[in-house]
Amino acid sequence: MAILEILHFPDPRLREITTPVTQFDAALSSFIDDMFETMYDAPGVGLASTQVGDTRRLAVMDCSDDKSQPIVMCNPRILWTEEAETVDEGCLSVPDHYDRVTRYRRLRFAAEDRDGTPYEMGAEDLLAQCVQHELAHLDGGLYIDKLSRLKRQRIRRKLAKAARRAEETS
Repeated sequence: MAILEILHFPDPRLREITTPVTQFDAALSSFIDDMFETMYDAPGVGLASTQVGDTRRLAVMDCSDDKSQPIVMCNPRILWTEEAETVDEGCLSVPDHYDRVTRYRRLRFAAEDRDGTPYEMGAEDLLAQCVQHELAHLDGGLYIDKLSRLKRQRIRRKLAKAARRAEETS
């Protein structure tokens, strides 16, 4: 397994719209393992393929406290949602920034597992928020798209400044 590089906003690859996963093989399974290792190492609760520069419609999640409930979502889609609420949200691709966004508290989604077996699953609270967040990535979106233009510009400047500082010290 390997730790993959997580892309940071405003990298244009984060805006890629994914294509369906069609090959469920050992290479895909290995990539999924790398995504989990990367997500746990970050640390995060979800990671979409676009965040590591891959355009397959795939995300991994684990919202459990002890990291014992890994979920693989290949070709996911939301079937229904209910009860919008405002929540705090962050993103591995927008490091050190958090803001309030509106998400649905409950939902049901359909996806395929790492072997291509279809399944449906209900989600509430943090897991529902994570499903929505990762699906947005797979459609070329970021949670900061829900913020004002001014807030996005501030985030862009802050991340650019941090990147320059990191280059100067390395």
